Amino acid sequence: MWMEIGACLRLGPRYRRSPMSKYFEELDFQQTPLGELSLRRKRVAMLGDLEVFEVKLGDAFLMTSMFHDVEDAVADLGLAELGATPSDVVVGGLGLGYTAVAALAHKEVRSLVVIDFLKPVIGWHQRGLVPLGPRLTSDARCRLMHGDFFELATAPAGFDAGRHFHAVLLDIDHSPRNLLHARHAAFYSREGLGALASQLHPGGVFAMWSDDPPDEEFLGLLKSVFATVRAEVVSFPNPILDRNSASTVYVARKADAQ
Repeated sequence: MWMEIGACLRLGPRYRRSPMSKYFEELDFQQTPLGELSLRRKRVAMLGDLEVFEVKLGDAFLMTSMFHDVEDAVADLGLAELGATPSDVVVGGLGLGYTAVAALAHKEVRSLVVIDFLKPVIGWHQRGLVPLGPRLTSDARCRLMHGDFFELATAPAGFDAGRHFHAVLLDIDHSPRNLLHARHAAFYSREGLGALASQLHPGGVFAMWSDDPPDEEFLGLLKSVFATVRAEVVSFPNPILDRNSASTVYVARKADAQ
């Protein structure tokens, strides 16, 4: 979906008039281990000059502020499984901050660790370059961590010096098959998911975004590790394509303590 949306969002001639035009501004550009990363702000004339923030990695559109229904749903669907339990939560992938902000909207969340591999992304929030930055950096429950989620998910010390968490919410790769980097592949295995599950409290939840339809093979992997598993299709209006788009949220829960 994001590649399809990206093709529609590419800037036409009027947006290329100057790097600081009314319609387009590149707020940051950095070389990263994953490629060229850029944060852009633009106004979409066909949507009434709507202000839109978007992130590109190389030639790929990673995210846009125009749609964040699925990012919200990762937090809402995952944390709903916990009910009123006071919760310590990890978010894998900061991006524009929508999943993290949606998690903090749950009053039961008492601590939130947001992990991002790309240090400039954390800097955008700390410098107030993106709209949700001040909300995240001013919330005492929230800590932004520079690190490799996939490495920490399988490390002996885990995400945070051996702490256990009630929920892990993941929004990094496009899907279990469409990865930002080949080294992430080991996570999407029984061993990788099992290592993640070992960092959860009994009854803890893993929720994950995917841009692809539900994948039966991946659901099978989740079922080999977690007690309950489901895939929720989340659809949302897409004014650029003039139709609904859809993504998948996987929600997996660990068995309760015996």
